[in-house]
Amino acid sequence: MPKTAMTHVRLTPEVKEEAEKILKELGISISAANEMFYRQIIAHKGLPFEPRIPRRETVLAMEDARAGKGRKYESVDELFKDKTI
Repeated sequence: MPKTAMTHVRLTPEVKEEAEKILKELGISISAANEMFYRQIIAHKGLPFEPRIPRRETVLAMEDARAGKGRKYESVDELFKDKTI
């Protein structure tokens, strides 16, 4: 039995480019990333994440967080003292 197997994936050039850029920063090859993904599928006996469509409110909150909008707290105590919560 061969020590490796080939897989072929079709995706948009933009997705490929963005993923390769991130993997390069992490020091991970595409082959290694694919191996990790497949091993996680095996470990989870399914996808290693829950595929779902988030609510619009959640998407907007995530976009705000990525843009650095919103309040920041130094501690959990400070968060709980905030009367806006």
